[in-house]
Amino acid sequence: MKFGLFFRLTVATFISTAAHADLVVKDDSGQEVRLKTPARRIVTLAPHAAESLYAAGAGDKLVGTVDYSDYPPEAKKVPRVGGYSRIDLEAVAALKPDLVLAWESGNNMTQVDKLRALGLTVYVSQPNTIDNIANQIERLGQLAGTESTANATAERFRKRLDSLRTTNAGKPKVRVFYQIWKTPLMTVGGPQIITDAIKICGGENVFGHLKQMAPNVTVEAVLEADPEAIVATGMGDAKPEWLHDWDKWRQMTAVKRDNLFHINPDIMQRHTPRILDGTEKLCAHLDVARSRRLTK
Repeated sequence: MKFGLFFRLTVATFISTAAHADLVVKDDSGQEVRLKTPARRIVTLAPHAAESLYAAGAGDKLVGTVDYSDYPPEAKKVPRVGGYSRIDLEAVAALKPDLVLAWESGNNMTQVDKLRALGLTVYVSQPNTIDNIANQIERLGQLAGTESTANATAERFRKRLDSLRTTNAGKPKVRVFYQIWKTPLMTVGGPQIITDAIKICGGENVFGHLKQMAPNVTVEAVLEADPEAIVATGMGDAKPEWLHDWDKWRQMTAVKRDNLFHINPDIMQRHTPRILDGTEKLCAHLDVARSRRLTK
């Protein structure tokens, strides 16, 4: 066989093999997710997963999602398959997805295992640091065949994150109590992504030593921690009324200095590029707290 013919046959064999090679990506649980071809029908089991899919340029492949998946606006038109904590398994299966995006700390993982038992391919999402959001968008781009858009989005995200870190590096620490809810009184622990955001802003989560994602705490524990700032979320843009329940505890530094702040949970508690909007707002609140050290 002549060398030229041998070379062409070898190249052709390589291209054919590459074209049929599986897509293999590790999810946030460390499991390999394998697809024969890029996913064309995707179901997401958490609002952040749907939003991240759009960020990766694959929103047109979303065929089902859960309640509260409302960003971008196009996501509101996608059929629902229940809530993130209670999935309608039959509805998911009926959509015949070739990929399901699950949420490790938010979904009922027993239900997720049942989806696997039905033969569905599942990617588990749990980005616990802000850096992981960019990595996840890139992986979703690989699985959906939209690498170009996903990689560009991830690069913009990393540049903006680096800028936030540079801007806030070296600032005096602010002790922060981050309140998710009133009854029960809930905060964020060390593994939660919001703790990472607090660190970026030069803050210290007063309950960052706790290992749970969203631990319940007592009023007495908050008073003992004596945070310099309290940041609450609630249910949207409006400041929750219960934030000012703390006003009666005048001995607490956050109350004495009027450092009771609010951030919309959609830009702070979803593992998506918009978390940088929330982090910027958080950093601005902590700057206000620093400025009040001189006046209150």
